[in-house]
This record gives sequence, structure tokens and C-alpha cells, in this order.
Amino acid sequence: MAALPIVARAWDDGAASDRARRGPRTVRTGRDDPQGGNGMSDTPARVAVIGLGSMGYGMAQALRRGGLDVAGSDVSADSVARFSAEGGRGAGSPAEAAADAAIVVCVVVNAAQTEAVLFGPDGVAAAMPEGAVFVSCATMDPEIARRLAARLEATGRHYLDAPISGGAQRAAQGELTILASGSAAAFAAAKPALDAMAAKLYELGDAAGQGAAFKMINQLLAGVHIAAASEAMTFAARQGLDLRKVYEVITASAGNSWMFENRMPHVLDGDYAPRSAVDIFVKDLGIVQDMARSQKFPVPVAAAALQMFLMAAGAGMGRDDDASVARIYAQVTGTALPGGTG
Repeated sequence: MAALPIVARAWDDGAASDRARRGPRTVRTGRDDPQGGNGMSDTPARVAVIGLGSMGYGMAQALRRGGLDVAGSDVSADSVARFSAEGGRGAGSPAEAAADAAIVVCVVVNAAQTEAVLFGPDGVAAAMPEGAVFVSCATMDPEIARRLAARLEATGRHYLDAPISGGAQRAAQGELTILASGSAAAFAAAKPALDAMAAKLYELGDAAGQGAAFKMINQLLAGVHIAAASEAMTFAARQGLDLRKVYEVITASAGNSWMFENRMPHVLDGDYAPRSAVDIFVKDLGIVQDMARSQKFPVPVAAAALQMFLMAAGAGMGRDDDASVARIYAQVTGTALPGGTG
């Protein structure tokens, strides 16, 4: 099947509070709605969010602010209770949340959890109404995304491959970047949720797996940049340089990267509370390695970065912030970092 042209729709809509005043928006996907019309109705669409972690909870909040009727399900009863207390509908299982939902947004950690949400005990596949859409946000191997999509679509439901980028704060503000691929019908069915969750939607093709592949390229670069930034900052500390001045100079120079600018303040503050955990890049760079090995494609720089994340995880930092790679450099070289690391 030929890939569709890549289309990005972005909104310069200011703060999330301004979005809330205007009410629900309509995502312009650049595709015709197969049912005709604009996909809007007087009745708010019912949405299930499966996975109320830091990302999923924020996305559920954004969906509610977008005027949608949202049910939430999570393995943590406390997260569900909190969501209910704040005005959402709590559900005891994924199937319960999905039973009357036109859109199911799945925000779990990996492909195995996504498959369990779909087809495991209390899974959503059998509970979703026919014609409903499953929006898969986990980072995974594109081949697995294609397999899950084929299995679900055989039941008369739609699958949108829709990995996300942006972090918990942007999730809560409804300002994520979504890298999506799937059928025109899947995009049309998911419009109300995409509208509420995304500041920028990339339409990357007409079949599942393409969104996942784009996300893996992003994760390769993100992991390498974090490892390189951590190496550079710790090396600067070893030279006895003023690290805050290093940060000022590099962020104004050609060696800067988004990850350097975003992650190195954690090192400067000695604060490794997780915004994005080391274990995420152990998983994602591991997927990159698996993909590359299957295609006999060398990725030596990504492989080196993976080893640094593995060292951090092996040292007990797996759930700490991914800038903890700097702590590994500090420990193995006896270099002092802010906060006493080294």
C-alpha cells in the first residue's frame, strides 16, 4: 500500500486555558471524513483512556477539558479514584471503560502491555463497539504495530498507530506531538480525541507501523543526544569548568541540542527525580537494536548510548531521570557533579 504524503497540522492557540475557553476544536487531518460532515455532534464523544500514568492522566485531563466524556482505567486503583474525584468516570477494567467508547486511547509502556489491553482478560477489543477506534500511543517495533492492527481491524474496529512526544506537562495541556498512521476511517473516528490532545498531528501514512517507525527514529536521536549531553557535561566537570557557564555557552553555540538544553538543568541542580526514566531508553534503544539487527543495518552510536543507559539501570537508576547517565560517567571517573554525585 502506497504511503500517503506526510501532513502536519499545528495550532498556534496559546495556552491551554485559552483552548478551554474556546471549547472543543476539530482536528484537520487533510482527509475526507468517510461518513461525510465534520465528525462533530451535539453529544460529546465517549472516550476511554487506558493507563493513567504521568502521560495518560494528563491526556485524560486534556480530553475532559476538550468537552469529551472520558472514562479512565489503570492498574492503580488510586489513580482511578483520583480521576473520578476530579470529575472523570472511573472504570474497574479496560473492558468496562471501553464498553461504550467511540475512541479508546491506550497509554501504556510497551507492546506487550498494549496487546494485553487489547486481547487479554478484560481486554478492550471485544468490548469496543464496532466502528470504534483504538489509538495506540506506546512506543513499539513497527512490525508489532502492524500485527496488532491487523488483528483488531479483522473484528470491525479501527486501529490508529499514534505514538506521542512531549512529556507529561504538554500532555496535560493538550499540546502533544502525535506521530500517527492508519486508515482514513481510523483518523476520522479519532478526530475528537486527536483534537483535544495534540498541538501538532503528523499524518505519516495510511497503515499502522509507519507512526511507530518515525517514533523509533526520534527515540534513536533522543537517546544518543541525552548520552552525549551527559558525557559532555561530566567531561566539563572533570576539566574544573563552571557547569552553569558551560550550560550558558553551549546552549548559545552549535553544539547545543534540545536534549542538552532540556536535561542538563537536572544535572546542574543535582535533581534526578524522574521526568523521563532511564528504563524508557533501555527499552526504546533496545527496540532500535532489534530493528537494526533484523535488517542488518549498523547503528554503533545508538548501541553505545544503549550501553550507558544499561549501566545506569544496572546501578539502580532505572526509575530515575534519564539524565542519570551523567551520574554513571561521574561514578566511573570519580568526577564530582552538583548534588555530590561522583
